[in-house]
Amino acid sequence: MRYGFVKVAALAPKIRVADTKYNAQEIIGLMKEAWEKGARILVFPELCITGYTCSDLFLQEILLQGAASALREIIEASKGMDGLFFVGLPVEIKGKLYNVAAAYSDGELLGFVPKTYIPNYSEFYEARHFAKGPSVCDHVNWGEENDVPFGSNQLFTCANMPQLLVACEICEDLWAPNPPSIRHALNGATVIVNLSASDEVTGKDAYRRDLIRCHSGRLSCGYIYASAGEGESSTDLVFGGHHLICENGSLLMEAKRFQNETVYAEIDVERMIGERRRISTYDMEEKEDFYLSTSFRIRDTKIPLERYIDKAPFVPDKKEERKRRCEEILAIQSMGLKKRMEHTNCKSAVIGISGGLDSTLALLVTAKAVDRLGLSRDCITAVTMPCFGTTDRTYTNACELTRRLGARLKEVDIKEAVSLHFRDIGHDSKLHNVTYENAQARERTQVLMDVANQTGGMVIGTGDMSELALGWATYNGDHMSMYGVNASVPKTLVRHLVRYYADTCEDKRLSEILLDILDTPVSPELLPPKDGVISQKTEDLVGPYELHDFYLYYMLRFGFAPDKIYYLAEQAFEGIYDKETILKWLKTFYRRFFSQQFKRSCLPDGPKVGTVAVSPRGDLRMPSDACVTIWMDCLEKLEN
Repeated sequence: MRYGFVKVAALAPKIRVADTKYNAQEIIGLMKEAWEKGARILVFPELCITGYTCSDLFLQEILLQGAASALREIIEASKGMDGLFFVGLPVEIKGKLYNVAAAYSDGELLGFVPKTYIPNYSEFYEARHFAKGPSVCDHVNWGEENDVPFGSNQLFTCANMPQLLVACEICEDLWAPNPPSIRHALNGATVIVNLSASDEVTGKDAYRRDLIRCHSGRLSCGYIYASAGEGESSTDLVFGGHHLICENGSLLMEAKRFQNETVYAEIDVERMIGERRRISTYDMEEKEDFYLSTSFRIRDTKIPLERYIDKAPFVPDKKEERKRRCEEILAIQSMGLKKRMEHTNCKSAVIGISGGLDSTLALLVTAKAVDRLGLSRDCITAVTMPCFGTTDRTYTNACELTRRLGARLKEVDIKEAVSLHFRDIGHDSKLHNVTYENAQARERTQVLMDVANQTGGMVIGTGDMSELALGWATYNGDHMSMYGVNASVPKTLVRHLVRYYADTCEDKRLSEILLDILDTPVSPELLPPKDGVISQKTEDLVGPYELHDFYLYYMLRFGFAPDKIYYLAEQAFEGIYDKETILKWLKTFYRRFFSQQFKRSCLPDGPKVGTVAVSPRGDLRMPSDACVTIWMDCLEKLEN
């Protein structure tokens, strides 16, 4: 319940076909176990009280009575248990038999949700026994229960967590061209549950996984899928208990098939709301009278978060996915630059090369772009501009990298020009303040612009998205270019792109240079070195980029509040940074992010490569004078 998280479970009891008493005890046992572990939305499989494979036994009165008695026993056993539980059974209503999900909570039956699409093909002949359920809700009598909601258009709303709205569909409903869940989501459901009995045939698990994962992404919802497992009749089919819990296109948890494994996950409801808020085409429908809402409660027990929080959200965990992502990003960057050079009839590219990560990536991208254009790489002019803070290591790497890639190397020592500028403006060169640093950055930009004029080319920007988020750029210095290829690439991803190139370039010497650049501390090198080594380390001044990239992702991608980002960062960086350090740099992040928007408001063009970007032309339309007060107030409360 903290910060919008709710723990859910998908369960499959090992049933006996048509033994409703036995099955009820199995369901009750699993229900209590899952609830004690903190799960508050529990989903059991389709028709699990009787077994999905009862076939013509569904027409037997004694089986239907047994199912009804079992449901009453299960509901009675849930007394004192907050949350929302779903279990499947056959129910006769007004002379027709329906395949339904019974929703119940804390000893109370909340409603029956019938299956909408009844299959009658291949191995499934449900139409022989079951009627299609109505969408419009009615109130029916069931045994001694009066006015039980019945119909697929139901929402179960958490009274003390209004953003948690749960809807239900059953097995085949999801496979239909127009699943009920689409309607449910457009009427506000943030979590969809599916009670299923999906048999196992070769390759079906992969299709099922992709279907549910992509459907959750399409609807921006959490999706809990519980499928029948061992215990069902094997006369013609085998059921694997393939449970899946997905969220907004991501697979959170998957059960091992053929083991009747219970799986748990924590769904972030606030994330769903934030995603829908961001997507303007998510056209919410007005709730009509035919949609019935029933409330339930979840007590705020502050269950510890067990969900995995990736500390590098911009970087894929798996090696193969990371490789594919790097290939794709390099292609996007180089294709963007190729188009700009073609359009401007530009035959030359000019880059300031420092021996650091960002300029290295920009040079690699430019080399790919001119290759795509069919131009010789000597049309690239890489300019190294040593000054007061340049070290031998970065200077040597810059020169060697340029030569190895086949670009032209031009050296312009700017110490004399900057010293003359200090004299002109009356600045003491012994005073190593912001004027001392920024004068060097602006002199370098002037040199690059003028060299571009000489060569009929354009200046390629090197600054990355993390620097832009923090405003760690000299206004009209390294802040400016004619096309910024790294503008939407965060620093944590820059590292992986350079490493990927080093691993795949098939040039041993080039790989060695790139790896040494990766090992070099991030620095603007604007202050004199100490004993020949870098004295000015960026992350000592503004904080670790891995933290700032984490903050940036959750702030812009989902609109999370500062206290939730802090909570997530605690989980993700446990054992790496203490709470005080995380909070310190989070304050720095918000302070700098708001105060430095004016630099982002006039960014050069550059290609977008991911879902988070800071371009003022589309991705971040933010006033330059917006106040950070309420965000900082939220963080101040965390200290108390």
